Amino acid sequence: MTSPEIPLDAEPAESGEELSRRVPLWVVTVSVAAVVWAIDQITKLIAVANLEGQPSMELLGPVLKLTFVRNPGAAFSLGSGYTIIFSLLAFVVVGVIIYTAPTLGSLGWAIALGGILGGSLGNLTDRLLREPGFLRGHVVDFLQLPNWPIFNVADMAVVGSAILMVILTLRGVPLRVPKT
Repeated sequence: MTSPEIPLDAEPAESGEELSRRVPLWVVTVSVAAVVWAIDQITKLIAVANLEGQPSMELLGPVLKLTFVRNPGAAFSLGSGYTIIFSLLAFVVVGVIIYTAPTLGSLGWAIALGGILGGSLGNLTDRLLREPGFLRGHVVDFLQLPNWPIFNVADMAVVGSAILMVILTLRGVPLRVPKT
């Protein structure tokens, strides 16, 4: 089964012809994931180079601070003794999204799953490549809001995508292409 496609052209071609340019929804998912992953990794490289060992720095007054930490756990630094399990779960999430992507039924789901995929890959990259070692690496976090745990771009993508998934579900938008 092929994925539905979204038109790139604003207007349909004359006489009901197919639109000349189309993009499969799985390409949207992969593209969103690639952009999220790249922004996450670039910002983490900048954070490591400029923030590690430095005191917190106010970026937008007390509303947003840059505070460098290496997080061995999951979200909110929970479960720091289970880093390997979180790494393996991330592999499962990535696999399920890649398996599901070709059957997606809407642009919203393609974007949401792309955000989850990119965020999962961003933090998984840290767990694979950062100290203290393979599958046990600490995730770089550096953004801090008042009364909120320190986080990163990957975390923002995962949370934002989860919110979008709830909205899509409440609106009844199907995840997959209906079988005919």
